[in-house]
Amino acid sequence: MSFELPKLPYAYDALEPYIDARTMEIHHTKHHAAYTSNLNKAIDGTEQKKLPIEELLKKAVNIPAIRNNAGGFYNHSLFWKVLAAPHQSRPSQVLLNAINQHFTSFEALKKEFEGAAAARFGSGWAWLCVCPKEKKLFIASSANQDNSLMPFAERSGVPILGLDVWEHAYYLKYQNRRPEYIAAFWKVVNWEEVSKSYEKKLH
Repeated sequence: MSFELPKLPYAYDALEPYIDARTMEIHHTKHHAAYTSNLNKAIDGTEQKKLPIEELLKKAVNIPAIRNNAGGFYNHSLFWKVLAAPHQSRPSQVLLNAINQHFTSFEALKKEFEGAAAARFGSGWAWLCVCPKEKKLFIASSANQDNSLMPFAERSGVPILGLDVWEHAYYLKYQNRRPEYIAAFWKVVNWEEVSKSYEKKLH
């Protein structure tokens, strides 16, 4: 099994003015492409090559080249899916009910998520995840290219929404103003995709 760089479901300038076209192009064709290429090199000729990406994340965490590149591949593949051109988008009623149950309100979810993204020191991610057994939503953050599928995560879960807070994701437009980038993120969240992912986890 070799992994392929996924095509974006929109043009590089589709997220303007919130995420600029040049950042999207570099992020996708340079950063994500490098994770994909390096992951394939790291697993070539090994038993790990037979595993789907989720299993690879769970079982290869003690091999830095696989851990970092498998995480980078998976995280970015999810990131592109949960973004969309600016439009009026809200969680489905099913997801909104869960948000209200676990966070009290949509605004409370946003506040906690923004806090996790802003507080992540250095490079990393903020996540909205589903606990696989209890089906509960929770927010987490991870360093570098780690995520909550990996066995050493503070809390185990399946990411359904992620925000890349590595500087390469926002520096051309926002420089050191990470909070502005985090606030702009909500303008381009594809809640239809996030809702669909959540509802799949219920079955």
